[in-house]
Amino acid sequence: MDLLQIVVLALVQGLTEFLPISSSAHLILVPVLTDWPDQGLAFDVAVHAGTLTAVVLYFRKELARMTIEWFASFGGRLTADARLAWAVLIGTIPVGIAGLVFKGFIEAELRSAMVIAVATIVFGLLLWFADRRGTRSRSEYELSLRDVLIIGLAQALALIPGTSRSGITITAALMLGLTREASARFSFLLSIPVIFLAGSFETIDYLTAATVEDALPLLIGASISAVSAYTCIHYFLKLLERIGMLPFVAYRLVLGAVLVVLFI
Repeated sequence: MDLLQIVVLALVQGLTEFLPISSSAHLILVPVLTDWPDQGLAFDVAVHAGTLTAVVLYFRKELARMTIEWFASFGGRLTADARLAWAVLIGTIPVGIAGLVFKGFIEAELRSAMVIAVATIVFGLLLWFADRRGTRSRSEYELSLRDVLIIGLAQALALIPGTSRSGITITAALMLGLTREASARFSFLLSIPVIFLAGSFETIDYLTAATVEDALPLLIGASISAVSAYTCIHYFLKLLERIGMLPFVAYRLVLGAVLVVLFI
């Protein structure tokens, strides 16, 4: 991999992981438009580690409170931060189970460009509907167990390439009456265990055979991914209530149409 490929792919991952626009669709388009060779699993894991670092750093204060209060909840003190921590953990269970059960089927049957194009368009329209119809009256601290399970089940749909994990969880949260910012914040918190679990085993396997020379492109990619993802989270949350979801919906429709034209 040359430096340009490392920079572009890391920026694509960092900017699309948390925006509701489907990172998988973009990672299909990049090699098509550039004719670059496949970057390999190790690089994918590295840039995902960068986005994980970004979201953990951005929510470090909330995560510290949630962790302390989560442990305290075993003693019977269930505060708002403890409930949010439990919500993140419980909301991760459906995607974990679905990944174990359907991993083989998804990899064999749902990796086509047409599936990604259709999912990009359909779930983009669903995001627009949720943004229009949602009451936007609750925060992430007001989630019930039922709400958490619904959002968790929605997150499992993100295993379908093109769905967008952040997009589908934000969609579900909006439909349940959360504000735009609360929907995005809970979606980002949910990403932490998902990204961590998805990359853990691959990271261990890679590190057993890695060399210093192998590691340099990965470190560069992870660093760029982390900085771009952190910046993306900051400005997305800052501007979300003002701009709404329509720009992202429009972008998804155009992106899906481009994929259809390229791969039909």
